[in-house]
Amino acid sequence: MIPFSLTEVATAVGGELTGTDATVTGSVTVDSRTAGPGDLYVALPGERVDGHDFLAAAASAGAVGALSTRPDDAGTPVVVVADPVVALGRLAHAVHERLTGLTTVGITGSSGKTSTKDLLGQVLGTVGATVSPPGSFNNDIGLPLTVLAADADTRFLVLEMGARGVGHVARLCAVARPDVGVVLNVGSAHLGEFGSADVIATAKGELAEAAASVAVLNADDPRVRAMADRATARVLLTGTADDADVRATDVELDGAARASFTLHAAGETHPVRLQVVGAHQVANALSAAGAALAAGLTPAQVATGLSGATAQSRWRMEVTERPDGVTVVNDAYNANPESMRAALAALTGMTGTRRVAVLGAMGELGPGADAAHARLGADAAAVVDLLVAVGPDAAGITAGARALREESVHVPDRAAARQLLAGVLRPGDVVLVKASRSYGLEQLAADLLTDGAPS
Repeated sequence: MIPFSLTEVATAVGGELTGTDATVTGSVTVDSRTAGPGDLYVALPGERVDGHDFLAAAASAGAVGALSTRPDDAGTPVVVVADPVVALGRLAHAVHERLTGLTTVGITGSSGKTSTKDLLGQVLGTVGATVSPPGSFNNDIGLPLTVLAADADTRFLVLEMGARGVGHVARLCAVARPDVGVVLNVGSAHLGEFGSADVIATAKGELAEAAASVAVLNADDPRVRAMADRATARVLLTGTADDADVRATDVELDGAARASFTLHAAGETHPVRLQVVGAHQVANALSAAGAALAAGLTPAQVATGLSGATAQSRWRMEVTERPDGVTVVNDAYNANPESMRAALAALTGMTGTRRVAVLGAMGELGPGADAAHARLGADAAAVVDLLVAVGPDAAGITAGARALREESVHVPDRAAARQLLAGVLRPGDVVLVKASRSYGLEQLAADLLTDGAPS
């Protein structure tokens, strides 16, 4: 973050400074455990703990002040605000307005946001200082923190934008208006909250409307393609469609399900060999390519950057081979019908003796959840050698699978799944572990790796 006095912070966020003025020379943090000298601590109210209780801890670690809803009795300088989350967004907006020579890219979509952000961050990082943190910093807290990590030397800022309703993306764009807006797809993630795919498209299209310079749209998704009518900036289409401005041909997968393809852009062709797993990463790579081209890179720079990019964020097609020859694919960060199909396709493309899918439930699908889980079970049973559904909410997966494969298994919890798999896995097996984030199957994947470690 560029240096700010607490007085300037108060002005930017509409708060009142209590205590002695000081200059923020470090970072902005919402976790007192990570606070350091020169930092600004933001005291957020939480379901389990109240950040205001840790003002003293942040100050003792070196934080020069805080954003809080109340003054600190111990005398820590505090900018008092009505809502620290709103104030955090206002501060990020003020910092973003001060940064010159910066190209800001926003990315949204029902799935693939983090993977695309990671690919793009690495491509842009080959030519200039880039802020694109690992993980999903895509909400009213994470996005401002990403903005605040930029400084005067930052050339590219890559922002991930999530949404759980209409207006959410627009609100994030108001914090830091993107020069380039990238819309990946319209799927069924959070369908229970949105109500319909058309409403999801309305929400995601807010990024196309906000993009100041270029709107990068997936031509292979009809709802995303239609957002061209909402864009005020230049539109750049990506995909396998013949009219896409950034296009892939000759797509092939190797034995680890990593894609290679020919990139067509700006009248040039270049080979790309991805290091990330799954055919679905081709669409992500094309969107990243479109954004990088819009940011000023050449097609050759983009192809080289994509070929060198690796997975950056945890629990997204994270492939690890155990010492005993069992391969565990941890894709348990989150799940929806589209990402489940993509993960299953990646699993079937990987070389192995047997393919095992260990699946938990998909959350926030609304009234269609039962049918979606049954379809998932049938799809999985058609392509894997063993399907294990984990948890009470995953019973529908087993029901759908058993229409094709009677031996599909349903277990009550992670412990039972671990015990079952310990008895059936053998060298050469490839095991996919995936569910919505709230079910915590990333821990099961970790347990499976522990089970394969030497005694």
